[in-house]
Amino acid sequence: MGHPERNPTAAGRRYHAAEVKFPYRRSFFKGFRFAAAGLVYVFHSQRNFRVHLLVATAVGLVGLWLRLPVLPWAILTLTVGSVLVTEILNTAAESLVDLVSPAYHPVAKRVKDLTAGAVLIAALVSVVVGVLILGPPLLAKLGLA
Repeated sequence: MGHPERNPTAAGRRYHAAEVKFPYRRSFFKGFRFAAAGLVYVFHSQRNFRVHLLVATAVGLVGLWLRLPVLPWAILTLTVGSVLVTEILNTAAESLVDLVSPAYHPVAKRVKDLTAGAVLIAALVSVVVGVLILGPPLLAKLGLA
């Protein structure tokens, strides 16, 4: 086991599974804690994120009521996910800009405007996708089509 020429302490030693320690396991799970802390932060600090989650929940409930097939669910999930991810990235960019440029600066404003624009585009596209996927079966279920 091992390469004695690379690790002289491992020369000729066989390891049993119970003896092997995985130092990366602790940092691996710690990464999930950091990610969860970020999600909690964005949920508590960003009203628009909460609005997006509320709309996503409504879309999900309508999709369940309509008994959508798998492919439309996949498309809706990717679309909603892209909106939530862009909102999180927008929050990260705003936080970073506030850190490096506490005073007003036109470039700092540009960065904030660009990331907000990305969220707007993602949200508008998700509305179009939602109408295209949910519209026809919803109208049929309501007897309007």
